[in-house]
Amino acid sequence: MSADSLPTRITIYPDPRLRRVCAPVEEFNERTAALAQRMLELMREGNGVGLAGPQAGICRRIFVANPTGEPGDDHVYINPELFDLTGSVEAEEGCLSLPDIRVNVRRARVCRIRAQDVDGKFFEQKAEGLLARIWQHETDHLDGRLIIDRMDSTDKIANRKKIAQLEADYAKHAKKSAKARR
Repeated sequence: MSADSLPTRITIYPDPRLRRVCAPVEEFNERTAALAQRMLELMREGNGVGLAGPQAGICRRIFVANPTGEPGDDHVYINPELFDLTGSVEAEEGCLSLPDIRVNVRRARVCRIRAQDVDGKFFEQKAEGLLARIWQHETDHLDGRLIIDRMDSTDKIANRKKIAQLEADYAKHAKKSAKARR
């Protein structure tokens, strides 16, 4: 992947790439490091705390996270596996791929993650609170799940117009792109 092919923007719902189960990252090289860096930039540009591969248009098992916004707290997780999920807490979540949509989601309060860094080195961490929530949210993305899949009936009603608008905007953009290719 050259610098030219790095993601330029966040993928917005209902782009079908957001629904794909991602393949593992198999190569750990300069391109992987550049992708992780670009994903961190996109996450910051969107004022987010996490961003997964599909949100950058890349169907690979990689996500970035930063729960504080401080540059020293940037983290890259490649081929992550969550385990030891304990407790339960409900909180409101948003998503950079679903602008202006907020959903109450029940997640594990505490969890552990096993992943690889940009050099392919394995590591494990334990988190609770916001960081544990970010890990679970971004791992959902890697498995083709979105927060709208976790909506209760109240959230569905509250967000139906926003979701319909995202779908209409996507269809309009897809139609324009198809015309431009002719």
